[in-house]
Amino acid sequence: MPLRVKSRPLSGADGGWRTPSPFGRQVRFGPELPDIETDDAFREVVKKLSIYIAETVQLPSTFEQLRTTTAGDGLRTLVEHLNRTCTHPAIVNALLALKWHYGASSEDKGLSDARANACEIVAWRFLAHLSEREAVDFCLYEIPEPSPTATPRSGDEEGGEVDESSSLLAQAWSGTTESARKALSQTGSSKRNLLLQSISRLTMSMAADTDDEEDDEDDPTAPFTNLNALEIAAIADAKRFLSQNVVQKIITGIWNGDIIFWDNLSASSVKKPRFYNPHTADPFSRLRVPKYLKSFEVVFFATFLALYYAVLVERNPYQVSTLEVFLYLWFAAFTYDELSEWIDAGSIFYAADVWNIFDMVMMAIGLVFFVLRVVGLSTGDNRLVDLAFDVLALEALFMVPRVCSILSLSPYWGTLIPCLKEMGKDFVKFMVLVVIIYLGFLTTFSLIGRDAYGLGEMTMFLTKIFFGSSFVGFEIMGHIDPVFGPPLMILFVMLSSILLMGSLTGMLSNSFSRVITHAREEYLYVYSVYVLEASTSNRLTHFYPPFNLLALVIFRPLRLFLPSDNKFRSARIMLLKATHLPIVAVIELYEWFVGTSQKGAQYTGFRGPRHAVQASPAPVQKKWGPGRPPHVRSLASSSSLRPASAEVLPRLSERQMAMAEEAAEERTFGEPATDIEVQISELAAKIDRLTEVVIAMQSQQSRPLADIAL
Repeated sequence: MPLRVKSRPLSGADGGWRTPSPFGRQVRFGPELPDIETDDAFREVVKKLSIYIAETVQLPSTFEQLRTTTAGDGLRTLVEHLNRTCTHPAIVNALLALKWHYGASSEDKGLSDARANACEIVAWRFLAHLSEREAVDFCLYEIPEPSPTATPRSGDEEGGEVDESSSLLAQAWSGTTESARKALSQTGSSKRNLLLQSISRLTMSMAADTDDEEDDEDDPTAPFTNLNALEIAAIADAKRFLSQNVVQKIITGIWNGDIIFWDNLSASSVKKPRFYNPHTADPFSRLRVPKYLKSFEVVFFATFLALYYAVLVERNPYQVSTLEVFLYLWFAAFTYDELSEWIDAGSIFYAADVWNIFDMVMMAIGLVFFVLRVVGLSTGDNRLVDLAFDVLALEALFMVPRVCSILSLSPYWGTLIPCLKEMGKDFVKFMVLVVIIYLGFLTTFSLIGRDAYGLGEMTMFLTKIFFGSSFVGFEIMGHIDPVFGPPLMILFVMLSSILLMGSLTGMLSNSFSRVITHAREEYLYVYSVYVLEASTSNRLTHFYPPFNLLALVIFRPLRLFLPSDNKFRSARIMLLKATHLPIVAVIELYEWFVGTSQKGAQYTGFRGPRHAVQASPAPVQKKWGPGRPPHVRSLASSSSLRPASAEVLPRLSERQMAMAEEAAEERTFGEPATDIEVQISELAAKIDRLTEVVIAMQSQQSRPLADIAL
């Protein structure tokens, strides 16, 4: 039976409006929302956001609590406010910089982690309200130089105005050679400490307005200069932000070369994010595409492995053969390339990749082999020569897995690596307890059984027992000591075979279960860091090994007495084109075959409004009212998600847009909604529509209200 609603005249002397519901008012009693202007400096944006975050999040909360409960209401309000009013291109950079600050803070760890999670949630929710092309603009926007006369960065060639070795995690202040050397030394932990101290100095004074007191020359946000939002996210370990679909689509675009940072190789080239245009881009710029870098790396290691096997099979003990000379060249090129990568990324992030640890061990083994080989041949010591080849045989333990490292880019294999890494850490920690117990029993058995067994024999016996050969202990316990031997050995067997091994198995199982739930985020984080490090370097010319040895031999000596000017860079570019022409030809043939060259100037995989420059969102010179600015679209109405007609968009209420946003979050973080939850959401939507109809009918004062059937 249809529901009938009958209207009544409104009470009151003038027949005016009744008192509206307090839920319909836009009244705020919480912290004041930040007023971020388009022309605000990056330090001002960070300060304003830090004040609001500190006042909003005052109790320790988990990520899920901030995302799904009323503890995150202030964050939703901030996202809506930024979506309506903020057009600052560095807003995502500022949120992720605050995420880094709070995450690295050691004071009140629970509260700091909650604020760090809040910054990360606001950052990716803000992106969720944008189209995909607009998200590209914000994510790849680089914080400009604080000086008003700063100019875009151009490619440098080892020692110019901008250090070519500074990339994702070792960005430099450009200007002079002295500043470049300073930035080169600030890699790894020193760079991380510098970033932390900078943001800490900024947020420590956030309660007071110190714009006039602070010295512009000592800008605490200067270390973030020339970093984009994705690079800051990698530094801040914002793994949930990097695992968002729109962010991963951008990173995938960089991986495939659809988004590039260098479109030509010339002395005047400027690093700028843009969509790849095959009609105007230099074909040699494709050498910087991470996908092709990884492919050539696999080819290089496969050749390396073939030379390695050839030298071991030949095993010439009297002289250095031609194959061995090529093996030394491959070792040298590999070492120089890894050294360059270490300088680019910094020691901490370089060692964070498990494959880089394999590389370091391979370089160490190769160096030991070379020294033993040279000393053995020069002295005629056959024993050293044999030892050198035995040491070289150890290289296969690391080289063979390194050749297969391409599998780590697969979601399946890449998901297992973080699990194995964490299980290995727990295993090492547990083995400390095992070693302590083992040394105690080893000392006791060695002393009471000194007449029957030596220290070496007893060590081997206990090792066999620990790894499952319990019968060995029962056979020797009477020979160790007739009185103390049997009870002590039974106790050791019970501890090692039952208690310790059972505990180890259960602990590793729990570790695997704990890590596998977040393994996707870990995999995407490692994948994202690799893509960013391979693509965002300030180095204009990147020589593939073993061609990098030519640049080392030719241009390094010339730097001693020749200036690093445009002629010097042009010479490096000429050498690069001469040596890498076959590689570029293969890349062009591959792209012609798969149809990449048929793409236009704007990559069609990213939907939304098109911009000429993809790294700089067009600033808007006025603040927007309750309506959304043209370049900001809601999640429910964005063309990047689903097509919607112009007639449908105005009918989306704030509640419906919030429900759409929550549904998108559930697809990323939560479990699929149940039937009951779907029915509840549908019922809530119907109630909203009914409320809107009733309010609309009450607003019609001039004529009686008709019956409405629902």
